[in-house]
Amino acid sequence: MNLAVDTPWLLAGLLLTVLPLFNNGLRLTAMPWLTMIPADGVSLAIALLLRLIAMSAIAGLVLGLAGLHRTEQSVERIGQGAHIVLLLDRSSSMDNTFAGLAASGKVDETKATAARRLLTAFVAQRKNDLIGVAEYSTSPLFVIPLTENRQAVQAAIAATATPALSFTHVSKGLGMALSFFQEQPLTGSRIVVLVSDGAAAIDSDDEQKLRQWFKQQQVRLYWIFLRTAGSPGIFDKPQDSRDDNAQAMPERYLHQFFSSLDTPYQAFEAESPHALANAISDINRLENLPLQYVERIPKQDLSAVCYMLATLLVTLLLGIKCVEIKR
Repeated sequence: MNLAVDTPWLLAGLLLTVLPLFNNGLRLTAMPWLTMIPADGVSLAIALLLRLIAMSAIAGLVLGLAGLHRTEQSVERIGQGAHIVLLLDRSSSMDNTFAGLAASGKVDETKATAARRLLTAFVAQRKNDLIGVAEYSTSPLFVIPLTENRQAVQAAIAATATPALSFTHVSKGLGMALSFFQEQPLTGSRIVVLVSDGAAAIDSDDEQKLRQWFKQQQVRLYWIFLRTAGSPGIFDKPQDSRDDNAQAMPERYLHQFFSSLDTPYQAFEAESPHALANAISDINRLENLPLQYVERIPKQDLSAVCYMLATLLVTLLLGIKCVEIKR
């Protein structure tokens, strides 16, 4: 049961539980000759029960005063899910609508707002996952580590509503996302969900590091590309061969780099909140493999239960005392 107390020396008070063995608390009646009284098993059972009730009441009070509690436990469970890191782009373009315009009023929803809304719903559906959150623009930002606490994850997603910056440094963001899995036991599927509306060229050194890290950590990658209306897509080929380079079409070349990784990878293009919802729904459907994880059960205070039990038993004894027949 993993039971413990806050004040062990108070357990010495349990010695008082032997007191009811010497007195059952009921009025004694003198008899001239005990042999005249027939044996009464019911009375003996009642007397024993009263002593046990009194002993339990004293024990409850002592354990309550000592601070009885159940210690924190770790329980190994098996469910359906994954270890997921949500990597969110916080460049200034994310604060525009899918039409590439600044949001006006409550009707127009920015890409960042749509992503937060749909990812919050996504997290609510993933009951057994360990989920972490990171974001990036000029530099990566650690938001919350892998955790099973859904309220904390949803609060972390809501906290990404801070003003965005101008630049996008996706390689640093991916590096931080992969660091979430370091020193984590490999007990199930590991994925990074990258949500962005753009990219930047990755130099050869960063490419080599990312290749190595993805392979070491055995991480699957999903990229949800929030495409602005009229902008090139990650699957589009340039009409002019001179534009076929990482500087002119960084999203296309980032997709090609991801495709060349030695890890499962899937890309989604979303040109509207509805398309974004469909992409998140597909990921939710695909990532439901068996997952072994450890659930931490926090310390549970049992002193209130002890006091309630003692109060109930003392009340019962007082009730019995009140109906005692006086002769």
